[in-house]
Amino acid sequence: MIEITDYKSLLAVGKQQSEPQRFLFVFLQASLSDEHKDEDKERFHSGKGGMLQAIMCVDKDLDELTNFEDLVTESKQMEQQWDIVLVACLSGINGMHPTPEQAEEPLKIMFQTVQNGGDLSKYLAFDKQGGLLHFS
Repeated sequence: MIEITDYKSLLAVGKQQSEPQRFLFVFLQASLSDEHKDEDKERFHSGKGGMLQAIMCVDKDLDELTNFEDLVTESKQMEQQWDIVLVACLSGINGMHPTPEQAEEPLKIMFQTVQNGGDLSKYLAFDKQGGLLHFS
């Protein structure tokens, strides 16, 4: 079994699954709250702290995915600045690929989890350079 250490290994694990996979992406932007203190600002600029806001989402069949650089390039077409992308997978059933319509509700849940300040540790997360992040 392959350990997920980066985006490439994530795709490899997806290909090993017994059912076809649809990948769900929610792009996040980090910012400071309006009521931030000086120490909050310092932490934020050192890459820690701040608030996360979901700004866009997309779902893709595993067959549509190539590498992280292509994902970043495609996201630039949306003209939205983002800092982190959350990733989850939706499994097919009996060899049938999950449809975009089946991905709508799980994407909404991911989006709302971010907006409500919920637990993000159940999702994989990557920074804009493709580094795997961990939420605690």
